[in-house]
Amino acid sequence: MMRSKWIALNIGLLLGFSALANAQSSNEKVLNLYSARHYQTDEALYSNFTKSTGIKINRIEADDNALIERLNSEGSKSPADVILLVDAARLWRAQVNGFFKPIQSKYLNDRIPANLRAKADADGTTWFGFSTRARIVVYNKNTVKPADVNTYEKLAEPMNKGKVCTRSGSHPYMLSLLGALIERNGEKATEAWAAGMVANMARSPKGGDTDQIKAVASGECGVALTNSYYLARLMRSTKPEDIAVVSKVGFVWPNQNAGGVHINISGGGVAKNAPHPAAAIQFLEYLASDSAQTYFADGNNEWPVVAAVRVDNPALKELGPYQAEKVSVASIGLNQIAAQKILDRVGYK
Repeated sequence: MMRSKWIALNIGLLLGFSALANAQSSNEKVLNLYSARHYQTDEALYSNFTKSTGIKINRIEADDNALIERLNSEGSKSPADVILLVDAARLWRAQVNGFFKPIQSKYLNDRIPANLRAKADADGTTWFGFSTRARIVVYNKNTVKPADVNTYEKLAEPMNKGKVCTRSGSHPYMLSLLGALIERNGEKATEAWAAGMVANMARSPKGGDTDQIKAVASGECGVALTNSYYLARLMRSTKPEDIAVVSKVGFVWPNQNAGGVHINISGGGVAKNAPHPAAAIQFLEYLASDSAQTYFADGNNEWPVVAAVRVDNPALKELGPYQAEKVSVASIGLNQIAAQKILDRVGYK
């Protein structure tokens, strides 16, 4: 099964490469997009760009690891113009590998807060966040008091022994959370926290964020971490089984009086060897426009990075206001190696 899936993925990537190469050789206005965003709701986002600019988007979609491996293998011959990745940890990895071209854009600098983009140098900025998501806490209403889980630190305290569920510690979502905690509390305190999390596990880490929410609803776990848009997606669902899950769980914005909830991003930048760099910058600036920012919120339950943009998403409204951390996502990326070492030392699988 896994081998068949691998073969299918690589055939798809090869076919995609052929399509991009053919487009690149024509005079057609095109943009070659490598995207790890696999949300069907993004279709309208891309089609609206084409309608407004006349630039056709040739898209290759795969998970972050597959895209990074592909960029490695293509080297300077890559046809990619724009690379979109999910999570600061992955954006940092792509930056370290030299996949991005620094760009100068006053529009992007004015629209996107400095803590939600790569640190600029004399050549410009390599990548930008275009939407945000929060790492929130969900708990079983029947077995857990919200006051016992309203900070990340409390999840590692003895009162929550046998209650905690998370996905793999080595997943970028968890690595980024640790990277933020290192920035906020230092390595020593973060290692003690990670050890406490291991001691409090209800089961070995496994599954995705939706699996964590469902495990809390079933009573397998008392409390879990999830990115906010997974819960919002269930809240907007009309499926009876999803409605039942939501009815059994509560959520809290952690650390509202202690540094704020951890924030991560979905973002991207211009590829280092982009054959259409002007179109690439135009596309990134489009993603920071009011219309695109609104779509990130309404289409995939994420928050805009542009503070002035107002959204009309019932689930996001129900989640309510929150205090976000002020940690730079670029710093979170720089802490990835230290975060992984901590996880290895405490046995966080």
